[in-house]
Amino acid sequence: MKTLFFLLGATSAFATVHEADVCVFGGTSGGVSAAVQVARMGKTVVLAEPGRHLGGMTSGGLSAVDIGDPRSVGGIAREYFTRLVAAYGKKLEWDQPFKSTGGPATGGAYAIEPHQAERVFDEMVKEAGVKVLRNAKLASVEKSEVATPGRPDAGKSARITSITLENGDVIRAKMFIDTTYEGDLMAKAGVSFTLMREGNAKYGESFNGIQYDERFKPRSEFAQPGSNGRLQNGLGVWDRDFPLDPYVVIGCKDSGVLPLVELDDVGKPGDPAPGVQAYCYRLCLTTNKANSLPITPPADYDPKTYEIVARFIEACLQNGDDMDLRWFSKHDPLPNDKWDFNTATFGGNLPGASHAWPGASYAEREKIAKKHENYHRGLLHFLATDPRVPEKVRKDMQRFGLPKDEFTDNGGWPHQIYVREARRMVSDLVLTEHHTFGKTIAPKSIGLGSYGTDVHEIRRIVKDGVVIREGKLAGGRGGFGPYQIGYDAIVPKMGECSNLLVTFALSASHTAFASIRMEPVFMITSQSAATAAVMALQDEQAVQEVDYAKLKARLENDGQVLKWSK
Repeated sequence: MKTLFFLLGATSAFATVHEADVCVFGGTSGGVSAAVQVARMGKTVVLAEPGRHLGGMTSGGLSAVDIGDPRSVGGIAREYFTRLVAAYGKKLEWDQPFKSTGGPATGGAYAIEPHQAERVFDEMVKEAGVKVLRNAKLASVEKSEVATPGRPDAGKSARITSITLENGDVIRAKMFIDTTYEGDLMAKAGVSFTLMREGNAKYGESFNGIQYDERFKPRSEFAQPGSNGRLQNGLGVWDRDFPLDPYVVIGCKDSGVLPLVELDDVGKPGDPAPGVQAYCYRLCLTTNKANSLPITPPADYDPKTYEIVARFIEACLQNGDDMDLRWFSKHDPLPNDKWDFNTATFGGNLPGASHAWPGASYAEREKIAKKHENYHRGLLHFLATDPRVPEKVRKDMQRFGLPKDEFTDNGGWPHQIYVREARRMVSDLVLTEHHTFGKTIAPKSIGLGSYGTDVHEIRRIVKDGVVIREGKLAGGRGGFGPYQIGYDAIVPKMGECSNLLVTFALSASHTAFASIRMEPVFMITSQSAATAAVMALQDEQAVQEVDYAKLKARLENDGQVLKWSK
């Protein structure tokens, strides 16, 4: 580590130069997995996290983990969850398939408290000897044209030589891994990416582009749920789409649309369109009053903001629903009187507000995150207090508060917004629904994905005079089991950067990404990327030229599951 003195205008400051074999940018669950793997392979590593905490969504509120098929999860991901649940005296059965209770493969055995999740991530990096930089916000990337390692006759290739942080610090490394949710390092390195839902024609898909899934089209009647809150078709009461009037004055277009609804161009199904999945906060709430903080509304709270929610309630009551809090958030039990709150037709998601996030500055992202927080706080206050809300729902909501022992530096509110989708790299291999549905097998497997096709709404818009959630999809993958994720989907095109790997914002279509995006898979791809980075370093190769046979052998030796044969 070196310290340099430099001048910024008339202000002097000290900048630190951090040097390592590998720089992992993004202290997410994937970032920790990658950094630990590099250190275990005997190389020096810097893990740079723009925020204050490690673990991303896995420690940031996503407590009822979307695990898919446990048998498809190996390596550090399996090690992490095994270690995590051991704190509760649990033992996970990795050789057993997920046992469904009518819903998706979200494992109850994997349900954990956020502070325990963060504790394990912190312990793992410390034990491995990983150097961690917090508040390490990326400012710029330095690239150069250098001779291809090990191949002086192959001409020059573009390589990252260093990155500079907003505080002036510099990180120099031979290999870089982007483990951010947004693909920030990838983008600043000039690697090709997309923010488009490609449309079905692009890759011959069926579920890409603009979507109006039949399951989520507004209808006037819904059956009543079973005790698990679900209908016989698997839909939960948190997914009920009625034909709600979107206008301030019912039936009057000239009065304008209500808050939380967009009057947007609708578009044809399957056409390409911009927009990423809706974001939310995955709240950890408690019913233990001794460990509870009140959920205060934002200073500018206005119940009129939630008029469309009041109309939804009226439609539910007309349908004969005996409403409780599940109508507004599926919530799964956690240890110690805590609950993981997800989203709903009208829940934590704020469709449309996420679209600017991927390309926004850190300061702009703070404002977008605050907008989501204020909306969600206001909704929960509305559900707890507004007389238009059924008494049963109000009393249910009033039982919950923010845990004092979670997110203690943020008043019990999660420090990580749920970035479900942002930039996606475009490389030589683009994973599509053909891969996730098993119609095409990706070569050079670095791990398996196994979750269904899960797309949260992109927009809440007016179509045919009623409110509709455009882009919402929730289904399987045609009955196909775990699928292979190919190595070439985590490396850029050779001409763009030869020493960078990208593990969350990897090369996939919008609809394929809807399955791949789960946290255990992110940890798997990141460990594999780290293994490849070290091999490229040792063999003086570009990451695109890593010997796959050699990589495969090491991955399998480290417990990664690369092929499905159950």
